[in-house]
Amino acid sequence: MLTLDEGIKAVEFARNMAEGHVKNKKIPAIELDELFDRERGVFVTIHTHPAHGLRGCIGIPQPVMSLKKAIIESAVSATRDPRFSPMQENEFDNVIIEVTILTKPELIEVNHPKEYLDDIEIGRDGLIVEQGFYKGLLLPQVPVEQEWDKEEFLSQTCMKAGLLPDAWFEKNTKIYRFSGQIFTEIEPRGEIKEKNVDGSNS
Repeated sequence: MLTLDEGIKAVEFARNMAEGHVKNKKIPAIELDELFDRERGVFVTIHTHPAHGLRGCIGIPQPVMSLKKAIIESAVSATRDPRFSPMQENEFDNVIIEVTILTKPELIEVNHPKEYLDDIEIGRDGLIVEQGFYKGLLLPQVPVEQEWDKEEFLSQTCMKAGLLPDAWFEKNTKIYRFSGQIFTEIEPRGEIKEKNVDGSNS
């Protein structure tokens, strides 16, 4: 778990990396704690403000690199999320940056696919669906924001992986769960708070 101070630094660092990349200029460095040298999974999400539309969301799901490096890669990649046009220099005054720190994904083992419904909790779990070369991930906050139930959450994650909605019933499909700690700007360059999965700020 990150402290609020560490979360604030993570968001400020993500903004600096994203903005520095798009504007092709060096942003003043932020001094990071030892925590940022540890391997952690992370996602950086960019929302428009005040509409809160998705502008980019990219991450490193597995703890395969330091948190610092994972934030750099995710923040830079989120500015050129292939679902959207690349971000422009003049957009950064009108977006908010959100950083989600992930726990290590855990394979959910079941005897029958229906048992997934007992092992998944909306508001706690994010999901990864994997089948061969196909893989899709949805963060814990997504089903809450979209008001999905567990079956819809599973189906939507399958579709994110490029699979049919009911692919979670297939034996060769693997389902992983993880949780996330979310830190977000309240307004562009403004106050940074820890956000509960239900969208409220603490």
